[in-house]
Amino acid sequence: MRSYSPDLTPPWKRSKPVPEVPAEPDLVVEEVSTGFCGAVIRCEKTAQGPTVTLEDRFGKHRVFPLVERGFLLEGRVVTLVRPAAAGPVRPTRTASGSVAVPGARARVARAGRIYVEGRHDAELVERVWGDDLRIEGVVVEYLEGIDDLPAIVAEFAPAPDARLGVLVDHLVPGSKESRLAEQVTGADVLIVGHPYIDVWEAVKPSSVGIPSWPVVPRGQDWKTGVCRALGWPENTGAAWQRILSSVHTFRDLEPALLGRVEELIDFVTVMDDGAA
Repeated sequence: MRSYSPDLTPPWKRSKPVPEVPAEPDLVVEEVSTGFCGAVIRCEKTAQGPTVTLEDRFGKHRVFPLVERGFLLEGRVVTLVRPAAAGPVRPTRTASGSVAVPGARARVARAGRIYVEGRHDAELVERVWGDDLRIEGVVVEYLEGIDDLPAIVAEFAPAPDARLGVLVDHLVPGSKESRLAEQVTGADVLIVGHPYIDVWEAVKPSSVGIPSWPVVPRGQDWKTGVCRALGWPENTGAAWQRILSSVHTFRDLEPALLGRVEELIDFVTVMDDGAA
């Protein structure tokens, strides 16, 4: 007796098996439904199922579900899967992009400091540059605003072995912040800033999952206006945690902030090392 398969589908109609490929970082794939092509940044487990984040050559991020037959790899249809769990791997780079130093101990704090305007600024700097700052022994403090900046700098009394760097929001010509910064002079103090109204804007919109940061009309609280425009609950603390959780490395921040923080770290540390 000849045996027959219960599957009566003609062979030419049957789906061919599709290879499963681990979504390892830097793997370049194309999402089949949108044509978006990019390198794998990360895979995450969410309430809706596993997802993969891709970054295209322009730095734009898109998040896609890991579905069967969802991607093209070198022109072939594949199913991306989460990489197998591996043992602990020491990172080779810090979140700021610096070479990681495994097992390095935090240095005793320098006399020099970096001041930032508010708590959100401090938390963002810690998120990306925390490892570097501990190795260098640099402490970051926040001021709750810079209206008294000249007096704050005078009280700190910057010196060659105790340099002071200050990061200011919205440091653009004609702003209140620029007028305050102009009142502070001295070889051992450096004031730099970014052009954004608030440090929230220094996080790339693509990392947060929004098309752009809203324009808030004058007279409105900027952070509350952002929440309102984006349809988020008008809770700025919760909104900030949402934004901060989207920052994983320096790639999630705008260059206008990156360069300024690196400049301050160099300023505070170089002369101190030379004087030692």
